[in-house]
Order: sequence, then structure tokens, then C-alpha cells
Amino acid sequence: MTVASDPPSHTAKRPRKLFKNWMAKLASLPMILTALVVFVGGTAWTVTYSFTGSRMLPKTNWVGFDQYERLWNTDRWIISIKNLGIYGGCSMVLTLVLGFSLAACLDRKIRFESAFRSIFLYPFALSFVVTGLAWQWILNPDFGLQSVVRGWGWESFTFNPLNDPNTVIYGLLIAGLWQGTGLIMCIMLAGLRGIDEDIWKAARVDGIGTIKTYVMVIIPMMRPVFITALVLIASGIIKLYDLVVAQTGGGPGLSSEVPAKYVIEYMFRAQNLGQGFAASTMMLCSVVIILIPWAYLEFGGKKRG
Repeated sequence: MTVASDPPSHTAKRPRKLFKNWMAKLASLPMILTALVVFVGGTAWTVTYSFTGSRMLPKTNWVGFDQYERLWNTDRWIISIKNLGIYGGCSMVLTLVLGFSLAACLDRKIRFESAFRSIFLYPFALSFVVTGLAWQWILNPDFGLQSVVRGWGWESFTFNPLNDPNTVIYGLLIAGLWQGTGLIMCIMLAGLRGIDEDIWKAARVDGIGTIKTYVMVIIPMMRPVFITALVLIASGIIKLYDLVVAQTGGGPGLSSEVPAKYVIEYMFRAQNLGQGFAASTMMLCSVVIILIPWAYLEFGGKKRG
């Protein structure tokens, strides 16, 4: 009489799954190690030394939260946070609105769509340094936009945002929108092209207007696209540096100072690594504040579903 053998357990299948596609896993190992050592290790090193009094070279003389207290008591840092808040809020809203509006126009299958798409996307191919220098010349009152309009006979026209402390941040915003809107437009256009045509036909049959269809039907369906666009815009806002240096250099005075420039100045020019590390850590906290809601919206909703 033979005894029936037990069915194979799931534990026996796990080693097989572990070694499945082992060549691909082996090929990705260097990138994983690089990410762990460079990014995770560098982040941990920065946070650790932000609690020290390091000056020109890293030192382990612990000072607790002294660097952070000094950071938040520095007018330059507070001004940079305010400037980034103004720039970031306006950039977030306007980039989404302009990008979606341009995508909606191109989605109507207009003539020369590919040419318009290339024109709108072309500025994104330029570096922030080139963009900053180009808009510095365009907004220059001596030979830029103001000079051109006055040459047309409108002598009272004044448009000089980069030399006015109250409007310089909006001069930076113009250049940032010019460069970044094209990418968001392409992302939105890809999302719109993924909408089933039957939805539009059903909306027309029900007598729903175009704008109401966008607001009530299309935009809610494009929620993942909007989340992706928001993350891309937010990451560009937080690391804003090249555009400021090329266009204004942080001036006039400190009116266009931003956190990334503060970090670079203290780490490499003022030779105060501890203060630069503390500012970097605060920027890291802002990134985490963005990533956690994004991860919750992206993956938490899918788990619940």
C-alpha cells in the first residue's frame, strides 16, 4: 500500500522565483549598489554632518541643532524660502493650466500639429543656463522687449522686472514657464490621446459642452497624468538654481535668492559645510513631503482598489 506524497509546499517554489531571470537581476546589481552607496549613503552622510560644526572640511564636532537654529534665524534663508514659495506656487498652477490648455488645443487635431508640438517642446531641450541668459537679454530694458516696444512709438511702456526687487521673481517665472510648459503639454497630450473616443461621442449625444466634458469627465480620468506632472514640476521647483544664477545672480540684493543657491554659496564659497548640509537637509525634507503624498495617491489607492 503506497502512501500519497504531500503536495509540494510554496517554500519549494520560492528559490525558483528567486533565481528566475537571474541574468537580468545580475545586470541591474551595479545600478542598485550605486543608488544605495551614492544616493542613500550620500543622503545619510549629509544629514549626519548637518549636526556638526564643519567648516571647510567635514569634522565630527557635534553641535546638535545649532546649525538649524542659525539657519532659521538667517534672513537670507527666510527670503529664499519666501521666493521659492512664490515662484513654486505660481509655477505649479500656471504650468499645469498652460500645459493642459495647449494639449487640449493640439488634441483637436489642428493643422501642422507636429510643427506646433515641436515649437512648444523645443525650449525644454535647452539648459536652464541658456534659458536664463536668453531671457536676461529679452527682459533687458536697454535692448530687450522694453526697447523694442518703445521703438514702435509707445514711449511710456515700461517692462523691467529683473531690476525691480518686487517683480524680479516674476521675471524668473516667465523664463521657467517658457522652458517647462512644453514638457507638461506633451505629457497631457499623451494622456488625452489615451481617452477613448467613445466618451466624447457619448458626451455629444448627451448634449454636454466641451468645457464641461473636460472638467467633469476628462480631467478626473487623467488623475495619474496630473499626479505625474505635479511631481515633475515640484522636483524642478525645489532644485531651482541654474536659472537664477544665469538670469539674476540672486539679485537685486537678495530678492531672487533661492534655497539651492543658499546651499551652494555656503558649501563652496563661504566654506561652511555644516550650514550647507543643514540647508540641504531642509530641502530633503521638502522633497519627502512631496513624495509621501504622491506615493500614497499612486499606490495606496491601488491597494484599496
